[in-house]
Amino acid sequence: MFPDQKREERVVSTEAVLKDVKVCMFDQYGTVVDMQGGLTEVATPFLKKKGWAGNPNSFVTWWRRTHFENSMIDALLHREHTPYREIGHRAVAHVMDRSGIEYTKDEVRYLVGEIERLKPFPEVPAALDRLRTKYRLVVLSNGDPDMLETARQYHKIAFDRIISVAEANSFKPHVATYTKAAQLLGIRPDQILFVANHAFDCIGAKSAGMRTAFIDRRRRPFGETPHQPDIIASTMTDLADALV
Repeated sequence: MFPDQKREERVVSTEAVLKDVKVCMFDQYGTVVDMQGGLTEVATPFLKKKGWAGNPNSFVTWWRRTHFENSMIDALLHREHTPYREIGHRAVAHVMDRSGIEYTKDEVRYLVGEIERLKPFPEVPAALDRLRTKYRLVVLSNGDPDMLETARQYHKIAFDRIISVAEANSFKPHVATYTKAAQLLGIRPDQILFVANHAFDCIGAKSAGMRTAFIDRRRRPFGETPHQPDIIASTMTDLADALV
């Protein structure tokens, strides 16, 4: 698709683009599970108890943006990989410092720990059950291996494999994360359709040679980049409609 193409609610797919795809690979946080909504639900009573009068949704947005910035710095340094949980602790503490909220280390650990308990978007389980009839379903997540393992009991989706970027010693969208995932699965990158709610993740996967599907839940422009997604879908249901 072209950057200036009119954005409508649609799914664009061709047999030629997807004919070699064997695996649907998903980002977990924000694509499979509702990170913004789930963490806002957790943060609301916590912040109220603290007497903070701001918007809990904004607090979570600041938390996630700070986490993203710190993880990108970590990936660019490409030294020893910092665990996702540790970066989460730094991000939450930083946002509470900036917001003038007093807190303990246990409270920081509590908030970050809630990421493991996030539930999937309502349509995701049924849509993935449909995709499972044709493709292997795999997760590639920035989360730590133990966090992703714990999350299974909460999202309750039977993925064929769950891969942490810790395997590649870097956070997405470093190219090493996608190439390592393909190596672990024993297939070529172009045999993988990477599915994400985040443009940066689709761009990283596409630049690594994967096919990509952008779940455009927020109806926002993808942006001008040579690494445009192969499919744009408003929900995971729309993606299943296009592929199965």
